[in-house]
Amino acid sequence: MNPRERVIAVLNHRPSDRVPVDLGSTLVSSIHQIANNNLKAHLGIEADEPVHDVVQGLVVPDERILQRFGVDLRRVALRPPSNKAAILPSADDDIYHDEWGLRRQRTDLYWEIVESPLANAKVEDLRHYSWPDPHDPGRVAGLAEEVRSLYEETDYALVADFLGGGIFEQALWLRGYERFMMDMVSDEPFVAALMDTLLELYFEFYTVYLEVVGPYVQIIAVGDDLGMQTGPLMSPDLYRRLIKPRHKELYDFIHSRTETKILHHSCGGVFPLVQDLIDVGVDILNPIQTSAQGMDPANLKRTFGDRLVFHGGIDVQQILPFATPERVREEVRRIVATLGKGGGYIFAPSHNFQADVPPENIVAMYETIQEVR
Repeated sequence: MNPRERVIAVLNHRPSDRVPVDLGSTLVSSIHQIANNNLKAHLGIEADEPVHDVVQGLVVPDERILQRFGVDLRRVALRPPSNKAAILPSADDDIYHDEWGLRRQRTDLYWEIVESPLANAKVEDLRHYSWPDPHDPGRVAGLAEEVRSLYEETDYALVADFLGGGIFEQALWLRGYERFMMDMVSDEPFVAALMDTLLELYFEFYTVYLEVVGPYVQIIAVGDDLGMQTGPLMSPDLYRRLIKPRHKELYDFIHSRTETKILHHSCGGVFPLVQDLIDVGVDILNPIQTSAQGMDPANLKRTFGDRLVFHGGIDVQQILPFATPERVREEVRRIVATLGKGGGYIFAPSHNFQADVPPENIVAMYETIQEVR
């Protein structure tokens, strides 16, 4: 099988010749610039990859690394708007406003939100807010040529990467975490108005996006973080009343316009919500944060493995940054034997490789999957 055939087989729960491998195809299965620089030095590779996600400091590794690790997927993504100079920081900036109006401040590794522009907004204010323009021509500049070339001239599986935060998560950022979580139980009209505004905006974004990439990609990556270390961020009942219907609308919209499978990213202990995600049309669950409460890979596989493909699972919280290479190898063997049993699994870290992950552990991870698959 070639990489695209392999991924398509796994996505459709059919037998494949081996477990597909990912690195860099999404904003949640990539690598921080510092870790990537350390990896290049370790492997003796000279390259200069651009940062494609400023907030997280992410790069897509050099093609020589992707080929060395047997990576089966490649990334395509919408571009920034044509006025990107106004919304991306310069090298000397410590603070900037992104295109959603979020005020971000530079830290050692990331750009953190320090001001939420809708913190004091009322429902009527949403109509006058300066929302991003999905139809800005910069969004798709050169994208059609890129995705067509990857599809016709390579045999990799293609992933249409994130637009940004999901309906719930973007609302959290814009309103402020504490205020929006309080709103969910005390100001439901505002919660509904904000998420419905975002939903309509995302319909426009995905119309633009899928018109260009829909015929070529095998996966579209979306995300909405619903979990924390100890479980869901909200009660299942609250999710089902306020968020689930809007997820269903958005994912139905995507499925109606492409045969592409939907990968949903949510960190944390989301086991109580996994059936709900299946209900709304999720095909692939990422990142399988095995260190969070309730995210036992064996139980996930046993309970949902006939209906979901799993993507991720190699722990980035304790194992990859702090374990020995041999311990990393043991964990790879365990996760592949569990999540990969009978198919339905794409191998990847349980989030991006952070700056503190030693290159020896990254190499051990990808060498081992080539041995056990």
